[in-house]
Amino acid sequence: MDSLKKEEVLPLIDPAKTERRHETTVVASAMSSKGRYAALGYMVSAVLLVLFNKAALSSYSFPYANVITLFQMICSCALLYAMKSWKIISFTEDERQSITSNPVTLVPMKTLFHTLPLAVSYLLYMLITMESVRGINVPMYTTLRRTTVAFTMIMEYLLTGRKHSAYVVGSVGIIILGAFVAGSRDLSFDAYSYSIVFMANICTAIYLASIARIGKTSGLNSFGLMWCNGVICAPILFLWTLFKGDLEAMMNFTYLYSTGFQKASALLASCLANPSTSIPA
Repeated sequence: MDSLKKEEVLPLIDPAKTERRHETTVVASAMSSKGRYAALGYMVSAVLLVLFNKAALSSYSFPYANVITLFQMICSCALLYAMKSWKIISFTEDERQSITSNPVTLVPMKTLFHTLPLAVSYLLYMLITMESVRGINVPMYTTLRRTTVAFTMIMEYLLTGRKHSAYVVGSVGIIILGAFVAGSRDLSFDAYSYSIVFMANICTAIYLASIARIGKTSGLNSFGLMWCNGVICAPILFLWTLFKGDLEAMMNFTYLYSTGFQKASALLASCLANPSTSIPA
Protein backbone atom coordinates (compact mmCIF):
# COMPACT_ATOMS: atom_id res chain seq x y z
CA MET A 1 0.00 0.00 0.00
CA ASP A 2 2.79 2.41 0.87
CA SER A 3 4.48 1.78 -2.44
CA LEU A 4 1.23 2.43 -4.30
CA LYS A 5 0.72 5.73 -2.51
CA LYS A 6 4.24 6.81 -3.35
CA GLU A 7 3.66 6.03 -7.02
CA GLU A 8 0.44 8.04 -6.97
CA VAL A 9 2.11 11.23 -5.72
CA LEU A 10 5.00 11.09 -8.19
CA PRO A 11 4.82 14.09 -10.57
CA LEU A 12 3.81 13.26 -14.11
CA ILE A 13 5.76 14.77 -17.03
CA ASP A 14 3.59 16.08 -19.84
CA PRO A 15 5.46 15.53 -23.16
CA ALA A 16 3.41 18.26 -24.86
CA LYS A 17 4.41 20.86 -22.25
CA THR A 18 8.04 19.81 -22.47
CA GLU A 19 7.99 20.16 -26.24
CA ARG A 20 6.34 23.59 -26.05
CA ARG A 21 8.92 24.70 -23.49
CA HIS A 22 11.71 23.54 -25.80
CA GLU A 23 10.18 25.38 -28.77
CA THR A 24 9.88 28.57 -26.70
CA THR A 25 13.54 28.31 -25.74
CA VAL A 26 14.57 27.84 -29.38
CA VAL A 27 12.46 30.83 -30.53
CA ALA A 28 13.85 33.04 -27.77
CA SER A 29 17.38 32.03 -28.72
CA ALA A 30 16.70 32.81 -32.39
CA MET A 31 15.18 36.19 -31.50
CA SER A 32 18.16 37.07 -29.35
CA SER A 33 20.47 36.17 -32.25
CA LYS A 34 18.47 38.39 -34.59
CA GLY A 35 18.61 41.14 -32.00
CA ARG A 36 22.38 40.94 -31.85
CA TYR A 37 22.69 41.10 -35.63
CA ALA A 38 20.26 44.03 -35.77
CA ALA A 39 22.18 45.90 -33.07
CA LEU A 40 25.47 45.26 -34.85
CA GLY A 41 24.03 46.37 -38.19
CA TYR A 42 22.61 49.54 -36.68
CA MET A 43 25.89 50.33 -34.95
CA VAL A 44 27.92 49.94 -38.15
CA SER A 45 25.40 51.95 -40.19
CA ALA A 46 25.25 54.75 -37.64
CA VAL A 47 29.04 55.06 -37.43
CA LEU A 48 29.49 55.02 -41.20
CA LEU A 49 26.67 57.52 -41.57
CA VAL A 50 28.40 60.06 -39.34
CA LEU A 51 31.80 59.50 -40.96
CA PHE A 52 30.57 59.90 -44.52
CA ASN A 53 28.40 62.86 -43.57
CA LYS A 54 31.48 64.48 -42.10
CA ALA A 55 33.59 63.65 -45.15
CA ALA A 56 31.11 65.14 -47.61
CA LEU A 57 30.16 68.25 -45.62
CA SER A 58 33.49 69.15 -43.99
CA SER A 59 36.40 67.54 -45.83
CA TYR A 60 35.00 68.46 -49.24
CA SER A 61 33.07 71.52 -47.96
CA PHE A 62 29.93 70.45 -49.80
CA PRO A 63 27.47 73.30 -49.09
CA TYR A 64 24.23 71.56 -50.10
CA ALA A 65 23.28 69.38 -47.18
CA ASN A 66 19.62 69.44 -48.24
CA VAL A 67 20.53 67.80 -51.56
CA ILE A 68 22.30 64.94 -49.78
CA THR A 69 19.28 64.50 -47.51
CA LEU A 70 16.98 64.44 -50.55
CA PHE A 71 19.06 61.75 -52.28
CA GLN A 72 19.11 59.71 -49.10
CA MET A 73 15.33 59.84 -48.84
CA ILE A 74 14.98 58.77 -52.47
CA CYS A 75 17.35 55.83 -51.93
CA SER A 76 15.51 54.83 -48.77
CA CYS A 77 12.10 54.94 -50.45
CA ALA A 78 13.39 52.98 -53.46
CA LEU A 79 14.79 50.25 -51.22
CA LEU A 80 11.61 50.05 -49.13
CA TYR A 81 9.45 49.92 -52.26
CA ALA A 82 11.51 47.08 -53.72
CA MET A 83 11.51 45.09 -50.47
CA LYS A 84 7.75 45.60 -50.10
CA SER A 85 7.12 44.56 -53.73
CA TRP A 86 9.22 41.42 -53.25
CA LYS A 87 7.28 40.70 -50.04
CA ILE A 88 10.44 40.74 -47.95
CA ILE A 89 8.92 43.22 -45.51
CA SER A 90 5.48 44.46 -44.50
CA PHE A 91 4.44 48.00 -43.63
CA THR A 92 1.92 47.01 -40.95
CA GLU A 93 1.99 45.08 -37.70
CA ASP A 94 -0.49 42.63 -39.21
CA GLU A 95 0.71 41.44 -42.62
CA ARG A 96 -2.86 40.75 -43.70
CA GLN A 97 -3.52 44.50 -43.59
CA SER A 98 -0.52 45.35 -45.78
CA ILE A 99 -2.49 45.15 -49.05
CA THR A 100 -3.91 48.44 -50.30
CA SER A 101 -5.67 49.48 -53.49
CA ASN A 102 -3.24 52.38 -53.94
CA PRO A 103 -0.15 51.01 -55.78
CA VAL A 104 1.69 54.35 -55.60
CA THR A 105 1.62 55.15 -51.89
CA LEU A 106 1.30 51.49 -50.79
CA VAL A 107 -0.65 52.73 -47.76
CA PRO A 108 -4.09 54.35 -47.59
CA MET A 109 -4.21 58.14 -47.95
CA LYS A 110 -5.91 58.31 -44.56
CA THR A 111 -2.83 56.73 -43.01
CA LEU A 112 -0.55 59.20 -44.79
CA PHE A 113 -2.48 62.14 -43.37
CA HIS A 114 -2.43 60.52 -39.94
CA THR A 115 1.38 60.35 -40.03
CA LEU A 116 1.82 63.93 -41.34
CA PRO A 117 2.95 65.40 -37.97
CA LEU A 118 5.49 62.60 -37.64
CA ALA A 119 6.78 63.28 -41.15
CA VAL A 120 7.22 66.99 -40.43
CA SER A 121 9.21 66.24 -37.27
CA TYR A 122 11.24 63.71 -39.25
CA LEU A 123 12.09 66.31 -41.90
CA LEU A 124 13.26 68.81 -39.28
CA TYR A 125 15.25 66.10 -37.54
CA MET A 126 16.98 65.09 -40.78
CA LEU A 127 17.85 68.59 -41.95
CA ILE A 128 19.15 69.92 -38.62
CA THR A 129 21.04 66.72 -37.86
CA MET A 130 22.78 66.94 -41.22
CA GLU A 131 23.79 70.54 -40.54
CA SER A 132 25.00 69.72 -37.02
CA VAL A 133 27.72 67.41 -38.37
CA ARG A 134 29.37 70.14 -40.43
CA GLY A 135 31.06 72.34 -37.82
CA ILE A 136 32.08 69.90 -35.08
CA ASN A 137 34.53 67.01 -34.85
CA VAL A 138 33.18 63.45 -34.87
CA PRO A 139 34.10 62.44 -31.26
CA MET A 140 32.55 65.61 -29.84
CA TYR A 141 29.49 65.23 -32.04
CA THR A 142 28.98 61.67 -30.83
CA THR A 143 29.38 62.76 -27.21
CA LEU A 144 26.86 65.59 -27.44
CA ARG A 145 24.37 63.44 -29.31
CA ARG A 146 24.28 61.03 -26.38
CA THR A 147 22.40 63.70 -24.43
CA THR A 148 19.45 63.13 -26.78
CA VAL A 149 17.97 60.68 -24.28
CA ALA A 150 17.48 63.50 -21.75
CA PHE A 151 15.58 65.61 -24.29
CA THR A 152 13.51 62.56 -25.23
CA MET A 153 12.54 61.91 -21.61
CA ILE A 154 11.43 65.52 -21.19
CA MET A 155 9.44 65.45 -24.44
CA GLU A 156 7.76 62.17 -23.51
CA TYR A 157 6.72 63.65 -20.18
CA LEU A 158 5.29 66.77 -21.85
CA LEU A 159 3.42 64.86 -24.58
CA THR A 160 2.41 61.61 -22.88
CA GLY A 161 3.01 62.21 -19.17
CA ARG A 162 5.42 59.27 -19.01
CA LYS A 163 7.74 59.26 -15.99
CA HIS A 164 10.97 57.32 -15.49
CA SER A 165 12.44 55.74 -12.38
CA ALA A 166 15.10 57.43 -10.26
CA TYR A 167 17.67 54.91 -11.51
CA VAL A 168 17.01 55.87 -15.13
CA VAL A 169 17.11 59.59 -14.36
CA GLY A 170 20.36 59.12 -12.44
CA SER A 171 21.93 57.19 -15.32
CA VAL A 172 20.95 59.89 -17.80
CA GLY A 173 22.38 62.50 -15.44
CA ILE A 174 25.74 60.71 -15.50
CA ILE A 175 25.66 60.70 -19.32
CA ILE A 176 24.97 64.45 -19.40
CA LEU A 177 27.71 65.11 -16.87
CA GLY A 178 30.16 63.16 -19.02
CA ALA A 179 29.15 65.17 -22.08
CA PHE A 180 29.77 68.46 -20.25
CA VAL A 181 33.15 67.24 -19.00
CA ALA A 182 34.14 66.22 -22.52
CA GLY A 183 32.89 69.53 -23.92
CA SER A 184 34.83 71.56 -21.39
CA ARG A 185 38.08 70.04 -22.71
CA ASP A 186 37.22 70.60 -26.37
CA LEU A 187 39.81 73.06 -27.69
CA SER A 188 37.82 73.63 -30.89
CA PHE A 189 34.71 74.84 -29.04
CA ASP A 190 32.24 76.51 -31.40
CA ALA A 191 29.11 77.94 -29.77
CA TYR A 192 27.14 77.89 -33.04
CA SER A 193 27.99 74.26 -33.79
CA TYR A 194 27.17 73.23 -30.23
CA SER A 195 23.80 74.99 -30.38
CA ILE A 196 22.98 73.26 -33.69
CA VAL A 197 23.75 69.86 -32.14
CA PHE A 198 21.44 70.60 -29.20
CA MET A 199 18.75 71.74 -31.64
CA ALA A 200 19.21 68.40 -33.41
CA ASN A 201 18.76 66.67 -30.04
CA ILE A 202 15.49 68.53 -29.49
CA CYS A 203 14.24 67.62 -32.98
CA THR A 204 15.24 64.00 -32.39
CA ALA A 205 13.31 63.99 -29.10
CA ILE A 206 10.22 65.40 -30.81
CA TYR A 207 10.52 62.79 -33.54
CA LEU A 208 10.85 59.89 -31.08
CA ALA A 209 7.97 61.17 -28.97
CA SER A 210 5.86 61.49 -32.13
CA ILE A 211 6.66 57.87 -32.98
CA ALA A 212 5.45 56.84 -29.53
CA ARG A 213 2.13 58.64 -30.05
CA ILE A 214 1.42 58.27 -33.78
CA GLY A 215 3.17 54.97 -34.47
CA LYS A 216 0.93 52.97 -32.15
CA THR A 217 -2.32 54.43 -33.52
CA SER A 218 -1.35 54.22 -37.20
CA GLY A 219 -1.03 50.43 -37.28
CA LEU A 220 2.29 50.74 -39.12
CA ASN A 221 5.58 49.16 -38.13
CA SER A 222 9.03 50.77 -38.47
CA PHE A 223 9.20 50.13 -42.21
CA GLY A 224 5.74 51.60 -42.75
CA LEU A 225 6.57 54.73 -40.77
CA MET A 226 9.81 55.14 -42.74
CA TRP A 227 7.89 54.80 -45.98
CA CYS A 228 5.32 57.44 -45.02
CA ASN A 229 8.07 59.80 -43.91
CA GLY A 230 9.82 59.45 -47.26
CA VAL A 231 6.68 59.73 -49.39
CA ILE A 232 5.62 62.93 -47.60
CA CYS A 233 9.02 64.58 -47.07
CA ALA A 234 10.83 63.82 -50.35
CA PRO A 235 8.50 65.92 -52.58
CA ILE A 236 8.59 68.80 -50.06
CA LEU A 237 12.38 68.75 -49.90
CA PHE A 238 12.65 68.43 -53.68
CA LEU A 239 10.55 71.56 -54.22
CA TRP A 240 12.56 73.41 -51.56
CA THR A 241 15.94 72.56 -53.09
CA LEU A 242 14.58 73.39 -56.54
CA PHE A 243 13.30 76.76 -55.31
CA LYS A 244 16.62 77.61 -53.64
CA GLY A 245 18.58 76.56 -56.72
CA ASP A 246 20.63 73.95 -54.84
CA LEU A 247 20.11 71.25 -57.45
CA GLU A 248 21.38 73.50 -60.24
CA ALA A 249 24.25 74.88 -58.17
CA MET A 250 25.33 71.36 -57.21
CA MET A 251 26.25 70.68 -60.83
CA ASN A 252 28.94 73.37 -60.59
CA PHE A 253 30.46 72.02 -57.37
CA THR A 254 34.26 71.81 -57.63
CA TYR A 255 34.65 68.22 -56.39
CA LEU A 256 31.46 66.84 -57.92
CA TYR A 257 33.35 64.53 -60.28
CA SER A 258 36.12 63.76 -57.80
CA THR A 259 36.48 60.02 -57.20
CA GLY A 260 36.83 60.46 -53.44
CA PHE A 261 33.75 62.66 -53.16
CA GLN A 262 31.66 60.34 -55.30
CA LYS A 263 32.68 57.34 -53.21
CA ALA A 264 31.79 59.16 -49.99
CA SER A 265 28.45 60.31 -51.38
CA ALA A 266 27.54 56.87 -52.76
CA LEU A 267 28.40 55.08 -49.52
CA LEU A 268 26.59 57.74 -47.52
CA ALA A 269 23.40 57.33 -49.52
CA SER A 270 23.50 53.54 -49.36
CA CYS A 271 24.18 53.69 -45.62
CA LEU A 272 21.16 55.84 -44.86
CA ALA A 273 19.00 53.82 -47.23
CA ASN A 274 19.54 50.90 -44.85
CA PRO A 275 16.35 50.51 -42.76
CA SER A 276 18.46 50.08 -39.63
CA THR A 277 19.22 53.81 -39.67
CA SER A 278 15.61 54.73 -39.21
CA ILE A 279 16.35 54.93 -35.50
CA PRO A 280 18.23 58.08 -34.72
CA ALA A 281 21.78 57.56 -33.71
